[in-house]
Amino acid sequence: MKKSLVILGIAFIIIGVLFSYQEDLQKIYYQVLRRFTQGELVLKKNQYYRDYDFDFVQNTDKLEPTNRQELLNTFYTIINSGEEEFTFYCPDSYSSCLDEVEQIANDQDLLSHINNFVHPYNGFNHIETQYDSLGKVTVYIKKSYSKKQIQELESKIDELSQELILPGDSDINNIRRVHDYIINHSIYDSNRSDYNITTYNSDIAYGPLFQGYGICGGYTDAMELFLEEMGIKSYKISSDQHVWNAVYLDGKWVHLDLTWDDPVVSSGENLLEHNFFLIDTSTLLALEQTEHIFDQNIYSELKEV
Repeated sequence: MKKSLVILGIAFIIIGVLFSYQEDLQKIYYQVLRRFTQGELVLKKNQYYRDYDFDFVQNTDKLEPTNRQELLNTFYTIINSGEEEFTFYCPDSYSSCLDEVEQIANDQDLLSHINNFVHPYNGFNHIETQYDSLGKVTVYIKKSYSKKQIQELESKIDELSQELILPGDSDINNIRRVHDYIINHSIYDSNRSDYNITTYNSDIAYGPLFQGYGICGGYTDAMELFLEEMGIKSYKISSDQHVWNAVYLDGKWVHLDLTWDDPVVSSGENLLEHNFFLIDTSTLLALEQTEHIFDQNIYSELKEV
């Protein structure tokens, strides 16, 4: 009996020691795991990866961030790569890393802004970040476009490009033809924007290009796909209420807003305008200051001078 009690006491002591060192053992485990997976912390980049940088976020091969900007760059690079799941680690030297991961993960507005800089096919409609106290961070991404939609859209873009994007013509003329085509073949989906009635995929390019209905997200994505086809650097720019295109043309960034060039009028007439066609920020804000007030620190390429 005494022998059993002694053995039981020793067992409790061992368990207590193991619990007291549990966190240290876990840290050692992650250190070993990081060492053996360090070479695997390389993103597989799909064909829609954008290999250029912006003022707010830049692509990075350094996937163990050491400050907030590098952390933002890590999130951007993961989304931009087209991966649907990726794990990275916060280094011990970056003491506030997990706090900032939590802040970014809970800031859907910030993540949406980062999402604006990637190719529409790599963009998400849902993103989730899981992390633990030892610095392991996993990002899960659900894309905005299905594989089937991408296949259909690529075929449609190829077909229309033969008609709208003419070799030897100026970028401005090619962009204008695409701008006019999308507007002339689409109706603004007021039921979705005003009453939250979802009948069409009007929030992505599929709506305007296949169903004839779009809201600002659909118009912008459709234009973005053609800009990619033309090899013109661009991204989506958004305010609290609206989204439109930012285009790098002739050495400067300008605004392109198909939604506002396709105004909804009480007569039901399908109008085509060019008021928001490749204009600078001063002109944009002189025309409209309700939906076009954007964060010039995020989209600083278009900062008003």
